[in-house]
Amino acid sequence: MVWRRLQAERARGRAYQPRFEHHEVLGAWLGGLLAIPALGLISGWSHYPLVIAPFGASTVLLFGHPSSPLAQPRNIVLGNTLAALVSVICVGTLGTAPWVMGLAVGVSIALGQALRCLHPPAGAVALLGVLLHARMGFVLMPILSGSLLLVALAVLFNRLRSPLTPYPHHWL
Repeated sequence: MVWRRLQAERARGRAYQPRFEHHEVLGAWLGGLLAIPALGLISGWSHYPLVIAPFGASTVLLFGHPSSPLAQPRNIVLGNTLAALVSVICVGTLGTAPWVMGLAVGVSIALGQALRCLHPPAGAVALLGVLLHARMGFVLMPILSGSLLLVALAVLFNRLRSPLTPYPHHWL
């Protein structure tokens, strides 16, 4: 429904600002309410509690606009994991200076574009990885495990909520 409306508005030359039905707003609220505590547990267990912030942004995309290309599993899992790996490599080789933070974010953006897995919250993953002096474990726990959990929750939630508009639109 929303997608057809957006296409019709684009065809009429209106600016792209989606409108959401009341049931979509309620569904997005409920999705966030269920996903964030689970992701918060993973972040806490990993001893990287600030990582809940980029996961919060991923949650907005997944539950607020699941049809977005940036909210597809490939983008979330690969985008976040690559950004975590970039930050660990940057910390291990270059340290944690402010310019390293910028480098990690920039490289994460470039890799996301080049590998077609751009995910805006991945920029925050790269930044936090450098800020938190991340080590290799950061890639697996909380980033990869949290990203996989988030996608699994979104698939389950969207199948239960609206079987006619499935999530994801594509896996790869």
